[in-house]
Amino acid sequence: MTLRLADLPRCFQGITPAVVGTCSKDGEPNVTYASHVYFIDEGHVALSRQFFNKTAKNVSENPFVCVQLYDSLTLEGYELDLRFNHSETSGPLFDTMAVRIQAIATHTGMLGVFKLLSADVYDVVSARMIDGFVVGPAPPATDPAGGRGEVRALQVITSRLNQARSLDELIATLLGALHEELGFAHAMLLLPDESGEKLFTIASSGYGESGVGSEVAVGQGLVGAVASERRILRVGRIGNDLRYGRAVRGEVKTAEGECALAPEIPLPGLPDAQSHLAIPLLVQGRLVGVLAVESRDIDAFADWHESFLGVIANQAAMAIETMSVDEDDARPSAAPLDVPEVAPKRVRKFRYYKGDDCVFVDGEYLVRNVPGRIFWRILEAHESEKRTEFTNRELRLDGSLGLPAIKDNLESRLILLRKRLEQKCPDLRLPQTGRGHFRLELDCAFELELRD
Repeated sequence: MTLRLADLPRCFQGITPAVVGTCSKDGEPNVTYASHVYFIDEGHVALSRQFFNKTAKNVSENPFVCVQLYDSLTLEGYELDLRFNHSETSGPLFDTMAVRIQAIATHTGMLGVFKLLSADVYDVVSARMIDGFVVGPAPPATDPAGGRGEVRALQVITSRLNQARSLDELIATLLGALHEELGFAHAMLLLPDESGEKLFTIASSGYGESGVGSEVAVGQGLVGAVASERRILRVGRIGNDLRYGRAVRGEVKTAEGECALAPEIPLPGLPDAQSHLAIPLLVQGRLVGVLAVESRDIDAFADWHESFLGVIANQAAMAIETMSVDEDDARPSAAPLDVPEVAPKRVRKFRYYKGDDCVFVDGEYLVRNVPGRIFWRILEAHESEKRTEFTNRELRLDGSLGLPAIKDNLESRLILLRKRLEQKCPDLRLPQTGRGHFRLELDCAFELELRD
């Protein structure tokens, strides 16, 4: 039976380290581990070169390499006989392989130290299964998609996205559909802020209250690397990669001291996640957001998930782009109800810090930056003018809010503000009353305190 590399996708996911054997011109062997063997096509694979000093020296003298790969599910072993072809230090292949390493490097504070030196391309001379590698019957290779049917699930998800009538509904539909149709219990959607230097989590699934509002710097960590490079990133057994990065960090710390290292960046989401898949949401090359899913299983995501979520991400990106531009001149969908005043049952105390635009409610952090300035503007207007009706247009024309003239992300900021209020202050709400219109609803009284 002819062995096709395309039939061994789990061997190339980096879940189980590969063994790489080389030999010098004098016949001295060297064996090391590679975290990831990259599948190019049936005739070529690539190895990432970071610290392979001995391996690189041997290959320069003797171009033949033997690699052992392992199926993380069936536990079968395979051997590839390779011959060195060439090295790439730029281009699509190099960039794709570098994203994974960059993500681990930034997370462990090793950016610039722990990096891809080259993508070494090898010709596949022969490939074979290792007979007797597994004693007894191999575990069955089950279909990770179960019986859902990929095409049917794609049709259901895209149909539901098409029916969303607002940005808030679109985002909730997206995360809900991923959970219901694909079983992705932990997912988050992050959008860029006005500066373009950070991403903020506008919605999450499976994290409770901790997900919404968290921030990630572009270029740092797994999500930040996807945002900066505009490339899909899928990582299995992330725990092993982080341990490897931290081991390298320990060596650098011993040699050069702590001052030579950047701080480690905490991963948002599950603290014990083993698999990550993050996809950039792009419109004409412009970053609209990042969709990230994760799991505690080491091999939760396969090749088809990348293509599948790529289609969904393209549709979501276009929808987010369209819905973020609201119709400011639209009329409210309903007039304010004439409800008799009822004495509030409690008093909420809001404190605003002008220095960093942070708002606290009853001593607990609520929101900051642009959403903080917007919220404080609304509270002041209600206190001084007893107003309850507001429009996006007036916020855009308010110079004190500092919104950019183009692509101000106002809609997404209002969604984030609403979600934070639901979590921290549910007796104060900002429901939409129409496209570009919203209302302040109060089940409480409030006091305002302004601080520098």
